[in-house]
Amino acid sequence: QLYRDARECLTLLSQRLGSQKFFFGDSPASLDAFVFSRLAPLLKAKLPNSKLQQHLKSLHNLCNYCTSILSLYFPWDGGELPAPRAAGPEGAEAEEDPHSRRSQVLSVLLGLVAMLGYAFLSGIVSIQRGDTGTVAPTTRRPMALEEEEEEE
Repeated sequence: QLYRDARECLTLLSQRLGSQKFFFGDSPASLDAFVFSRLAPLLKAKLPNSKLQQHLKSLHNLCNYCTSILSLYFPWDGGELPAPRAAGPEGAEAEEDPHSRRSQVLSVLLGLVAMLGYAFLSGIVSIQRGDTGTVAPTTRRPMALEEEEEEE
């Protein structure tokens, strides 16, 4: 049933397109973008069951429609690929983001500052200043859990 409905939908789209370049005349509309986004993968992809793909290929105006949009908006598809960018000494990744190394270092530093800040604020780590020769009196002595409960 699903394949039958899909074939019927493709046939109706083919009839609606007729011999026009796009569904609403000579310039593309949002419907053209939507329809193309569904038809192009169906037309170009290798599928395990090609019944629907074969039906689409039999509808020449829809195939021409997809080919026209591909050549107009994606000229490198199916033939020439765009010229690859020359990779520098650090590879292609360095060309994409010239500040990637700086961003990585800043991310690590920010993470380190955040972890240290959390450690200090939560009391996991504390800094005590010690004077030479004198011992600072402690205002709190460590308590066991039972002593804290009794104190409360």
